[in-house]
Amino acid sequence: MTSKIIKAVVIGALATSVSACGLHGQQRDTATGAVIGGVAGNIIGGNTVSTVAGAALGGVVGSQWNKHR
Repeated sequence: MTSKIIKAVVIGALATSVSACGLHGQQRDTATGAVIGGVAGNIIGGNTVSTVAGAALGGVVGSQWNKHR
């Protein structure tokens, strides 16, 4: 359980650094959603398939997050 928490913190820090450098608007939201979804998928399923599925779903949700501004 501790290793999953450490992985989540490291991936969250990575997502923050990626979203801060060079990405704007929808790109940043998509990348952030994909990282958050991937972490959630890994925590819930604990395997590669659930990690990839979570990242894909998170990317879609992130890309649509501020679309109607």
